[in-house]
Amino acid sequence: MAPTRLPLLCLPYSGASATVYARWRRSLPDWVTVKPIELPGRGERSDEPLWTDPHGLAAFLAAEIAPTLSAPYALFGHSLGALLAFELAHALMERGVPAPLLLFASGTEAPAVRDDTASRQPRSDEALKAELRDLQGTPEEVLADADLMRLTLPVLRADFLMCGHYAYRPRPPLPCRLHVLGGRQDRASRVALEAWGREGTSCTIDIFEGGHFFIHDQRASVLQAIQSSLEREMQHAPALAGLVPT
Repeated sequence: MAPTRLPLLCLPYSGASATVYARWRRSLPDWVTVKPIELPGRGERSDEPLWTDPHGLAAFLAAEIAPTLSAPYALFGHSLGALLAFELAHALMERGVPAPLLLFASGTEAPAVRDDTASRQPRSDEALKAELRDLQGTPEEVLADADLMRLTLPVLRADFLMCGHYAYRPRPPLPCRLHVLGGRQDRASRVALEAWGREGTSCTIDIFEGGHFFIHDQRASVLQAIQSSLEREMQHAPALAGLVPT
């Protein structure tokens, strides 16, 4: 039986929970089911321990998610989430799950060329706050809220360590297309984004105005690009024929 919806599994960026993708459900068409992935240690899973091993976390998530995937699906991740989405795709395939229809990698360099060794060292609270200010995605009133920071900083510290512990593992390219999204004023260079092309069958790149959090500043344009990319890909997926209204 043909699926009636396409699951879009969304991985959050450093310090964030699944709620960062909540508004996407109202903005993407009905034939897309936005499924934000809650990572341990935050949101509804705040009572679980935080991870600092990205490969171990990807395997852990794959064990949870694999039994629920009975139809074609797509993956989206921003920043740390893009690396986790990439590793999750491989971990799911290792469990016998087909490759995603499409992998969206947003806001970070390709795994093979990134260098985040500085994140391997624990950072002070003030250093973490300075990093948040530099990324320009956290209002100053939030940074000044001691109670909120007390909850946020341990998650952010663990996520930065996870970035630093990420080690690229050369493997055959994923048998799917990659769609890479970047911010024109973000740190990731065009060359570093283009290097994602070696990780799939082909690679599309879209650049949006804004810095690291362009996915929020340019949300409408980003979601339109995601929708259009999924529509194009489904034209070549017999199992999804008729899913998108004509």
